[in-house]
Amino acid sequence: MKRNYTIVVLILITFFVISFLTNILGALNPNVSAGYHLTETMAGFLPFAFFIAYGVMSIPSGFLLEKWGEKRMMILAFLLAFSGALGFALFPKFNVFIISLFTIGTGMAVLQVVINPLLRVSGGEEHYAFNSVLAQLIFGLASFVSPQVYSYLVINIDKGNTSEPLIGLMSGLVPESFSWVSMYWIFAVLSILMIVIIIFVKFPKVELQKDEKVGSKESYLELFKNKYVILYFLGIFMYVGTEQGISYWMSKFLSNYHGFNPDTIGADAVSYFWGLMTIGGILGLVLLKLLDSKIVLRWFTILAMISLVVALYGGDNLSLWAFPISGFFLSVMYPVIVSLGLNSVSKHHGSFAGILMTGIAGGAIVQILIGGLSDIFSLKTGMLFLFITLGYILSISFWSKPIISNKTVSLKSIFKS
Repeated sequence: MKRNYTIVVLILITFFVISFLTNILGALNPNVSAGYHLTETMAGFLPFAFFIAYGVMSIPSGFLLEKWGEKRMMILAFLLAFSGALGFALFPKFNVFIISLFTIGTGMAVLQVVINPLLRVSGGEEHYAFNSVLAQLIFGLASFVSPQVYSYLVINIDKGNTSEPLIGLMSGLVPESFSWVSMYWIFAVLSILMIVIIIFVKFPKVELQKDEKVGSKESYLELFKNKYVILYFLGIFMYVGTEQGISYWMSKFLSNYHGFNPDTIGADAVSYFWGLMTIGGILGLVLLKLLDSKIVLRWFTILAMISLVVALYGGDNLSLWAFPISGFFLSVMYPVIVSLGLNSVSKHHGSFAGILMTGIAGGAIVQILIGGLSDIFSLKTGMLFLFITLGYILSISFWSKPIISNKTVSLKSIFKS
């Protein structure tokens, strides 16, 4: 099939927008909590509302995709994101925010289901691995940029720098002491721009491969009888819970325990977390060509646990850097767990992938648990729960028995060639 570079560029832009909208919550957490006078448990409801949408919508989106097609599904997804962002920007109340986050999260869940098969078809199967890595790099770039944009808007709106056109506009749109709401005006504009672009782009016909189709109800029932399906579902659940558990709470932790300004230093820490995760992903690609994926997962998880210990119990500067560095070591976990899982079953890969994506709901449940523990004890104690999630991920490197292991090359063969 002829490659469609317009669609490839559109998908890469979509990855950027998904990440830009998704990974801002950690930077917002301190201001949202202060603005609405939230307990830690209530603060935990913010990522819960967003990520539970993945648990609810991942599998249904697969069925809708086969019925409606890629273009209509992407327009629907961005309409959901637009309505969620605009609704909250116009009515910045806490209950509206919860509904908004679920609506935006639903849109992002739909997009995740649509764009990967579309990338394979439009970019060519022979380039799919390269394009997937490129998409993840762009995803990481947006996660780095989003907190920086937030910091720029909040600082300038709070200072009253209305001489800048964007700041002047946003100052008139957001309530006093709620400068962070300006991000949701940005999200609304980005979403409507994406809808306009998608309307004018011609989409190719996508024939889903067998391992991309959602499968029948019987295939799900058969898979749930396999203990490894449940174990790998829990692996994704624990990973996303860990990733969001660190990125979401770090800015508030740095503010509460070390007095760092959440609008500047805290936002930078969140930004660097995602930036280092992207860099770690590049190193991980190299290591996975040299070492068994279980070994890579084992050592990166151990180093992530050490980083988290330093972040929680180290001094000011140690904590400030250990949090972002933990992102570097988290970088390989998601792709390794997914690949080990898919390589552990012989059929129904499409259905299994849907089950794994539902595990993204771990980003919701774990934050409620951390918030609840934080209210009973302290935020530091609450974040200790992450050692349970990391411990489970570490266990995968010991009990995993994939049918197919990742192909590696020896250093000798590299130097010989």
